[in-house]
Amino acid sequence: MVIALAACPAGPGLDGSEVTTAATLEGGTTDEPSSDTTGDGCQSDAECAGHPNGPVCDEADGQCYPECEPGDIDDCYDGPPGTLGLGPCAEGTRACQAEGTWGPCLNQVLPTDEICDDDIDQDCNGELFGTDKDGDGWSTCEGDCCDDEIVGCVDAHLVNPGAFEVPDNELDDDCDGMIDEVDPTCDDGLNSNSSTGLHYARAMELCQTTSEDAPLAERSWGVISAELTLANGNSTPLPVQRSIRQTFGDAIVPSGGESLVVLSSGNAAAPGHTSPDFAAFESGQNLGTTVQAPADWVAANGGQFPASCEGLNPTGNTEANDSVMLTLRVRVPTNARSFTTRMFFFSAEYPEWVCSEFNDFFVALIDSGSPDNPGDKNIAVFDDGQDLWPVGLNILKTAPGLFGVCESGNVGCQGDLPQQAYVCPEGPDLLAGTGFDAIDTGNSCNGAGFPVGGGTGWLEMSGNVEPGEIIDIRFGLWDAGGHLFDAVVLLDNWRWSLDAASPGVSTP
Repeated sequence: MVIALAACPAGPGLDGSEVTTAATLEGGTTDEPSSDTTGDGCQSDAECAGHPNGPVCDEADGQCYPECEPGDIDDCYDGPPGTLGLGPCAEGTRACQAEGTWGPCLNQVLPTDEICDDDIDQDCNGELFGTDKDGDGWSTCEGDCCDDEIVGCVDAHLVNPGAFEVPDNELDDDCDGMIDEVDPTCDDGLNSNSSTGLHYARAMELCQTTSEDAPLAERSWGVISAELTLANGNSTPLPVQRSIRQTFGDAIVPSGGESLVVLSSGNAAAPGHTSPDFAAFESGQNLGTTVQAPADWVAANGGQFPASCEGLNPTGNTEANDSVMLTLRVRVPTNARSFTTRMFFFSAEYPEWVCSEFNDFFVALIDSGSPDNPGDKNIAVFDDGQDLWPVGLNILKTAPGLFGVCESGNVGCQGDLPQQAYVCPEGPDLLAGTGFDAIDTGNSCNGAGFPVGGGTGWLEMSGNVEPGEIIDIRFGLWDAGGHLFDAVVLLDNWRWSLDAASPGVSTP
């Protein structure tokens, strides 16, 4: 092959006349050097840029050459590596121009932005748009704003429309277009005597609702249903047994939002409350209801109530007297591994009936796919490292310090174990105005002037969940062994967590 290049001026001859030099390429060589570089000739294409012989440097001989022979046709593709032949992406053609360089690539098909639901892989990555790349249940077509960590997302499997917004992590966790937004409260102005279960969920800061069979585009986390029943899951508790309050007593206020839930085996009210009205916790109210305690919990404990005093289980039956239960059915956020809520338990059986047949029980039973909850489902327990002790009056025997809001003195004078002195770590101040600060006139182990009851103070109660599952959680309270000397539990401030928790109760 011979390529004749145009003649170009070479400068004046020895006699002063103008001469020209022609460079001829034959078999990849030149008769004369085709580069005006000095020394060893060109070493890179950059040195041949703009050279009349062409832009390609042959480093072996240091000469500049054309890219191609004018008129040649070749296949071409300018797309990213790995995309050719996927989806619609295809080669085009290019022609060699007169100056020996390739012209533009014509008729090639390059990757473009994906279009949802058209079954075409427009970006030529081997996947149809709508593929859930991070395995969290949502694709970009379905609203996932972080589906692929390769394009800059962090923890993509935790970010989607089904997630909860994690505070202060600088991510739009739930893909709503806002970062670290604070959800507005939803429990202001709720009627104290409401019979609507969802109002009690709202009073615990569970504001978001959803439906059981929502299509994926609408499948957010949230409360599916909420109901108030007796401890066996049937019938309706008396209206006096549940309320929503902005305060309970003189010093106890919500730990989250504007309201808190009050459940009672008597009247869910402190002195001065109405709808329902206050009624003394000691001697208490015989409301006349008796049902079996939750059957699955009883069965998991060998057909009886679990021991609440070490070496002693004085309650001889499994009846729940004057019971009340709030059951919430909730779809868990896709990024949640656990939850925590606040609880505050009171009993008028303090101090006389410690470790007796009369014991007020509170349970929080969770039905979840997580294997990391107690075997009997109850997360209202204290784990001492060896045993799980249910929350109730007798927790003061097995978890020193948890039953902390009370007047220190002798306890258990009416019980089945010898009475002993007990020191209340928080003292009785939070009892003020609750009705449990009323003065006992004859039943106390400590003579006149002793309050009629005591409580735990606010406790953190945690349970584990599987991301995106539907759980049921039952908060149940009842008198055991009798109907009098009533109990109260306050519930408030539900929060989700990215991390698994140690199930049970602890001090905040």
